Amino acid sequence: MPAVVAMSGGVDSSVAAALCADARGAADVLGISLRLTSQPEGKERAGRSCCAPDDLYDARRAAAAVGIPFYVFDAEERFRAEVIEPFIQSYARGETPNPCVRCNDHVKFDWLLERARKLGADALVTGHYARNVQQSDGTWSLQRARDPAKDQSYFLHGLTQEALQLVRFPLGDLTKEEVRSIARSRGLPNADKPESMEVCFVGGEELPKFLERNGVAQTKGEIVDLSGRALGEHGGVHHFTVGQRKGIGLSRKLPLYVASLDASRQRVVVGTHEEVSRRAFEATSPRWTIAPPEEGARCEVQIRHRGRPLPARLFADSGQVRVELDEPAVGVAPGQSAVFYRGDAVLGGAQIV
Repeated sequence: MPAVVAMSGGVDSSVAAALCADARGAADVLGISLRLTSQPEGKERAGRSCCAPDDLYDARRAAAAVGIPFYVFDAEERFRAEVIEPFIQSYARGETPNPCVRCNDHVKFDWLLERARKLGADALVTGHYARNVQQSDGTWSLQRARDPAKDQSYFLHGLTQEALQLVRFPLGDLTKEEVRSIARSRGLPNADKPESMEVCFVGGEELPKFLERNGVAQTKGEIVDLSGRALGEHGGVHHFTVGQRKGIGLSRKLPLYVASLDASRQRVVVGTHEEVSRRAFEATSPRWTIAPPEEGARCEVQIRHRGRPLPARLFADSGQVRVELDEPAVGVAPGQSAVFYRGDAVLGGAQIV
């Protein structure tokens, strides 16, 4: 049975393909990329991103260097419907979406797992920095990568047991420098390719300009304090995110943070650190890697990819999770993912409301 490797064109997925070919033999491995835009392969794109059209060319070259067959499948329509349009609409509502989480859940893993099964594959291999560890009872545990600086488990919290049975992460115990060293030793053409830094479909364009070009109105409004008193003006709520401190455009004795965004009235609500801190919040549409935790379960929650794990208790039902933090936190932004951990193990996650 073959292994399918998801190849994005970056060094990480290319090394994952090489390691898989080393372990199984190149004849038992095939590479797949998803075309997410209609821009021709090989055309340069401003900025550093992942999944750009020129990355298909890099993925094809890497597959050739590894010696495995390579296929490209068109996912442009699905990507726009499931990722780009919800991203734009979310910002228009005053939220802060996480397109990488949505892309993993609704485009990449969803589609690739289905394709892998149809091909009779016994593994779907990716270049993510995470670990998938089989437990003594046969279940699979999604866990943080060994290298905390590269850990991507936050973005993968939507993987269920059914998915984890098939998914493999060969880079989970490696550092980035070790991955690049393997790539150089194997002569991979993208061994020194820069990191992906931006939202792939935004590229080097400024985010507010991208949103405005795609229909988000540049509507001026008020900056107000928590009592509703006007403090200043702004050029559109899509320029802000909850928890933001810099770039608000106000000078006060105490630093001000964005507390909330009211898109219906084009209001940016601000307050001091103490005023905007939250001890509890709600999240919706939870997905669990094994089973929902018991009522009041202890865990750590991350409210941003690079956020500090915060001790908390969970109170979950079928469609909602209440998160009660041990200490108040700033930056609990609607639209972002709250991901729940117990040590290195990912319990699941949900979208903050």
